Amino acid sequence: MKRMIVAAVLTALSSGAALAGGSHAGGHGDKAATMPIGNPGEASKAKRTINISMSEKDDGKMLFQPAVLKVRKGETVRLKFVNKGQVDHEFVMDVHEGIMEHKALMEKFPEMEHADPNAIRLAPGARGEIIWMFANAGEFGFGCLVPGHYDSGMKGDISVAN
Repeated sequence: MKRMIVAAVLTALSSGAALAGGSHAGGHGDKAATMPIGNPGEASKAKRTINISMSEKDDGKMLFQPAVLKVRKGETVRLKFVNKGQVDHEFVMDVHEGIMEHKALMEKFPEMEHADPNAIRLAPGARGEIIWMFANAGEFGFGCLVPGHYDSGMKGDISVAN
């Protein structure tokens, strides 16, 4: 009887761990390790900081400053953000197709919250950072995917040189 209880507990624990560790799109697992743009970096390896502000203008335009980031393949960079605007903004970096897929999903589910390592969402006046290692050369992008913000100009490009 004691062995059956132990076996039942071990089975329950191992199946729960398997479910929690999944790698489906939009959530759990180590998605960043396989992203073409790179993966989370180690703070001690960041030799450069790029300050990025998020804001909106009186005419309705929304923007990141700067809107173009230039980095090198293998470089670890500290991206420091400040939301100087009056509304929530987010920064999501990925391949262009990934940004468009995420944008469409956010339009369907505007209150969706996510904790992806390649993204940050900030309330007005808030600050934050992402430490990122850019693993591959190429052209990538970033944007604020809060519905309407990307279309109001809140997007940019990341050029990763060899």
